Amino acid sequence: MPLNLTSAPSSRVKKPKSKPSLRKSLSAGALGSPRRQAARQSESGRGHAYSVETLPDAGVVVKLAEFSFVDVPQAIRYVQNIMFDDVLERASGLNSVRISETLNFRSSLPPIVTLAHIHALLDAPSTTDREVARLRKDGIVRQVVVPGRGSGAAGAAEGLVLFEDWQRLITETSSLQDNLKSKYVKLLHDHPTSRNLKISQIPLTEDEIGTLVHAGFFTVSNQSLGSMDVFARPGAGSSGTLASIASSGSQHVSGSLGAIGGYGAVHEAGGAGGGVYHREPMMSSSSNSGWPQALEDFRRSGQSSDFTLPSTGPYLRLLFSARSHLMSLLTKSRFKEAPLDFLRERWDGGIATDDPASKAKKARGEFVGVLPGKTRKWKQFHGLRFEWVLGECVGAGLMELFDTGSVGKGVRAR
Repeated sequence: MPLNLTSAPSSRVKKPKSKPSLRKSLSAGALGSPRRQAARQSESGRGHAYSVETLPDAGVVVKLAEFSFVDVPQAIRYVQNIMFDDVLERASGLNSVRISETLNFRSSLPPIVTLAHIHALLDAPSTTDREVARLRKDGIVRQVVVPGRGSGAAGAAEGLVLFEDWQRLITETSSLQDNLKSKYVKLLHDHPTSRNLKISQIPLTEDEIGTLVHAGFFTVSNQSLGSMDVFARPGAGSSGTLASIASSGSQHVSGSLGAIGGYGAVHEAGGAGGGVYHREPMMSSSSNSGWPQALEDFRRSGQSSDFTLPSTGPYLRLLFSARSHLMSLLTKSRFKEAPLDFLRERWDGGIATDDPASKAKKARGEFVGVLPGKTRKWKQFHGLRFEWVLGECVGAGLMELFDTGSVGKGVRAR
């Protein structure tokens, strides 16, 4: 019969296994940095509560502004004034270089206000359109249309500019001579409702048109050329050939800029491409001999020139990127809706506020929020204000405001 050999039971007193202490589990390494703690508490305390169920809907807010405007020019001034926040002098997280870059970027933007933003502030779209048409006819407001930026309100292709702002930009441009400034202003007065003119109707010389294109007040486009004629001369004699460009390598010293065609090699050979004609510089010199010939071809073919403002491209890039970022912040919620104040906090990046509770936490040495200069609002959008971006999104039909009846106004994606 097999025997199982086992040790005798010990009489030693055994201590029960200790459970992990609460103090150890709440250490700084387990919770992470103070910034993550604040973000986690904010999302779990407020954001999670709003994502459990939909917000109560007491009706859509038709007009974004809480007060009425006298006319469209007053609404345009209002949008211009609320575009950016003031740069903080203390505890901003911005050094002198960043502050100068921000201020220079703001001053370089054109005074354009999208038509969609105006419709978001005024509650009568038809009346607003009629007033805009009357103001354009009277020469008080000019309309800017950027092709290729989508259709409808969401495309942000239509903008309004006060004529006095347009004239001020022309006066402040140092690269234009006084007589050319007077001719350009007279051209605007003679065609108050025109967004573009045929080149044959412009009473300016080739050099003057080139100077205005270089300054950003004109764009000359050639839409008749196809994709196969991008590098071809507009004239019929060399259509479809690259001999004029290929000969540049044998006419200049090897290793120089001219050996590869020079600056704007396509336009140097007389080509204009299939889109906007723009080159630099456009002054009359031996290196720009192709510009008068190309402009003459544009005149004969009936091409048009659009009235534009400098730095329109950076303005549109800022607009589209800001709208996309605000939409991404809103869609983080479960039902793609959030209270207006909560969405504003997300846009600001959870910065430290000046309320008494934040001041008391700061006096005790506790974490109250990040500096403004460390947020995306200032690093990428140069202090773009939440109300301005919200107006663009509402006017473009990307968002809508509604009254919750309990926590103020709410925002939902459409």
